[in-house]
Amino acid sequence: MNLQHQKTSVALLSVLSNTFLVVGKIVIGLMINSVAIISEAIHSGMDLLAAIIAFIAVQISGKPADRSHPFGHGKAENLSGAVEALLIFTAAGWIIYESILKLIHPRHIDEPAWGIGIMFVSSALNWIVSHLLFVVSNKTESIALEADAWHLRTDVWTSIGVMFGLGIIWMGDRFLPTVNLNWVDPVAALMVAVMILKAAYDLTIKSVRDLLDAGLEPCEEEQLRILIASHDLQIRGFHNLRTRKSGGRRFIEFHILVNPAMSVNRSHELTDELVVKIREIMPASLVTIHVEPCKAKCYPKCRAGCLVKNRADLRPDQKKAVENHP
Repeated sequence: MNLQHQKTSVALLSVLSNTFLVVGKIVIGLMINSVAIISEAIHSGMDLLAAIIAFIAVQISGKPADRSHPFGHGKAENLSGAVEALLIFTAAGWIIYESILKLIHPRHIDEPAWGIGIMFVSSALNWIVSHLLFVVSNKTESIALEADAWHLRTDVWTSIGVMFGLGIIWMGDRFLPTVNLNWVDPVAALMVAVMILKAAYDLTIKSVRDLLDAGLEPCEEEQLRILIASHDLQIRGFHNLRTRKSGGRRFIEFHILVNPAMSVNRSHELTDELVVKIREIMPASLVTIHVEPCKAKCYPKCRAGCLVKNRADLRPDQKKAVENHP
């Protein structure tokens, strides 16, 4: 099974599982009059919409580059993640509104055991599906699947929270029938909303970051610098390292400085070697390398990536120039 097929299959599984949970939570929530479960149904409804968006985004991002989109369609996944975050914010706002109304005008929870049952099923199913989504998203670096996985993993904890609240009400009905514990239900719903808001914020930052063409993570750029520097017997320096990410694909470009006497054929072989090495640690990367002759002029832009301070193949005047410009 290729990676694109894995992405599509697990995205479809998320759509089907969320459809089942939305229907189940709505039925049980209305049956026992629980705002926490109905809030969870709304949350799952947003998860379902997000799963559908992720499914579509995964299919679009899998299309190869074409004349209209020469850099591919990877940004569809980043856009999907941003839309999903907006949906989570909307769901959290609705839950907060309904919970406050329930606190002001409390209602009795009928048969909370039914609610506990559907919350248990929800948390178990969402944990399984979110685990599969995380596995595939890590393998394919799919932001759309990762966003969907976080949706469902958040649902796991919120379902456990609602289940805990309903458990308190159920125990109260059995052992403390004179004590009113119905306030626990909307409070549990408010806790759900807070967790949802945190997940939405984190997802927004991650999705929008790549939409704005931010560079790769500092640790990844440092990997690139170390890899380039490992070729110091052939490369005298490098500069203008620029990176960005689109979906699961990285775009990397930089300039290398070589011996002016190096042949065009050898410089081409050298860039091919670098591309292979980079793709070993960062698969599906599009790498662009510009080759320049190094004349030991030590321009300001070259100093940070200078690799020739102790090189034996430099002339005395070139060594002196390097020493004067550390």
